[in-house]
Amino acid sequence: MIRIKLYKEFKEFAVKGNMIDIAIGVIIGAAFNKVVDVLVKEIFLPPLSFLTNGINWENKRWVLREAVTENGISYPEEIAIGYGKLFEATVDFFIIAFTVFLVIKLMNRIRNRAEDPKDTKEKTPKDIELLHRITELLEEQKALMQQHKKTAP
Repeated sequence: MIRIKLYKEFKEFAVKGNMIDIAIGVIIGAAFNKVVDVLVKEIFLPPLSFLTNGINWENKRWVLREAVTENGISYPEEIAIGYGKLFEATVDFFIIAFTVFLVIKLMNRIRNRAEDPKDTKEKTPKDIELLHRITELLEEQKALMQQHKKTAP
């Protein structure tokens, strides 16, 4: 009985499109991550490296303890903080954050145009049109009621 109910709930979830939307988001996110990675490593970091006399940011690190080598064997291993990769990840983050900001800003602008019933360039969804018409009718009714109160004895 519980399995049947769980199956029905999962089927409803999948059919509504939530699962498909999530899958599409994950796929696009993975592809976008590759684009940002190339953008940072191949577009932004080379000029930065040029301006800083050829510093390779990916390999930059702060060595806390050097490795000791005797007869070709290292005792203990080197301990280092790799701040170069953190720098790259920070650049990645800011690029992604700025891109998401621009996409959301564009989507909000399109949605606001579509939800404005007075804007004839964009097709307004039916529910927004109906709500706008109801609001207009209520305002007309309010104006009529106020006129009636003024003329009533």
